[in-house]
Amino acid sequence: MDNASDLIIALPEGLYCPAGAFYIDPWRPVERAIITHAHSDHARMGHGHYLTAQAGLGVLLARLPGIAAQGLPYGERIDINGVRVSLHPAGHVLGSAQVRVEHAGRVWVASGDYKIEPDPTCAPFEPVRCQTFITESTFGLPVYRWEPSQAIFDSINAWWRHNAAAGLASVLFCYSLGKAQRVLAGVDRGIGPIFCHGAVEAVNRLYRDAVVDLPATRPTGEIPAHEKTAFRNALIVAPPSAQGSAWMRRFGEYRDALASGWMRLRGARRRRGVDRGFVLSDHADWPGLQQAIEATGAQRVIVTHGQIEPMVRWLREQGYDAGTFATEYGGDAIEADTEAPSAENAQK
Repeated sequence: MDNASDLIIALPEGLYCPAGAFYIDPWRPVERAIITHAHSDHARMGHGHYLTAQAGLGVLLARLPGIAAQGLPYGERIDINGVRVSLHPAGHVLGSAQVRVEHAGRVWVASGDYKIEPDPTCAPFEPVRCQTFITESTFGLPVYRWEPSQAIFDSINAWWRHNAAAGLASVLFCYSLGKAQRVLAGVDRGIGPIFCHGAVEAVNRLYRDAVVDLPATRPTGEIPAHEKTAFRNALIVAPPSAQGSAWMRRFGEYRDALASGWMRLRGARRRRGVDRGFVLSDHADWPGLQQAIEATGAQRVIVTHGQIEPMVRWLREQGYDAGTFATEYGGDAIEADTEAPSAENAQK
């Protein structure tokens, strides 16, 4: 969909602003990169200089040690080669940002990944007025409609409480950056002790450094491998990659579950081989995508990844000038350590 006069175009390296000579979340090494958030499909090694939201700078530096990075407070505008750039909350994870780009009377916004439901672990999504909006569409199908997160946390609490009463450990798999901290902030801290896999605990420390309120947690490694009784009424939060590993043996008898937007689909829990599935995503659902797009006031919308064709079709039916950019972002597939289903299968 590239046009020579566009403010942002798609190049083999990533989304590029010719007027400002910078890239947004590039997937190949470039000199100047603006990073929307620290998930690995958006933040990669090899760039000369990184700009990200100040709120997420600590996470980015922890994930990409040794990089040259600058943090920019939300809403503060800077000039990059004559282009005015500002970062605005995306509500996805700690420090996630939308990128507002203004030049010669044109205003574009690249959303990165976002959700519109409030989340106590990160700044809430902020609609940014623009003429052209570049949006994700990870869950861009009508089947994806999220329940309020409190209802999901209530279900997680009930599951954990039931397991604890039976003397069983409760192992909940969720992505270590963002999803795990959202779960920790939402569960009932009085049910039992909470342990975390080392990958999760490392990110917890970064969130606490950013003054995000999380419950007390302990690394599972603090408990000797033979002392399985310590986990009998505990919640253990771990990345999906830990499923089926030798690390799981330390818990004795347990029940496991996965928190992911893909749990909305019939059969997803069975394919993942877990006892329970909780439908919890850090991306906007179908109504949320529509609400966010409308709030920008944009007449042109470019879809970058996810369920692209259904979203583009709906946008055109509503009168938008809609198209696509080819990108290499993974969406919630990265969060859940699983591949996203095809649009055909997702609708079944």
